Amino acid sequence: MIHSYRHRLSAAPGDPRYAELEKRLLEQPKITVPAVTLDGQADGVIPPTDGTGYAAHFSGPWKHHVVPGAGHNLPQERPEAFTAAILEVDAMR
Repeated sequence: MIHSYRHRLSAAPGDPRYAELEKRLLEQPKITVPAVTLDGQADGVIPPTDGTGYAAHFSGPWKHHVVPGAGHNLPQERPEAFTAAILEVDAMR
């Protein structure tokens, strides 16, 4: 986990097997498939937003929700909201 954060902050090298993929992701291509983004209202790591900061990254159907009572580990803390988001994406197809 520590290495993951170091790599994410460009303080450690990544796995060379994924170098080409990382290069493509750094270009931040548009997400064209249906998507739902979630912010936990009680996230102590990344404050929740209304999602407008993410909007430019999506060209396909997209919705954003703030989940009350959820923190940074939303799937574990609010599995029902996480499951509902998956079903919502499926319905967007």
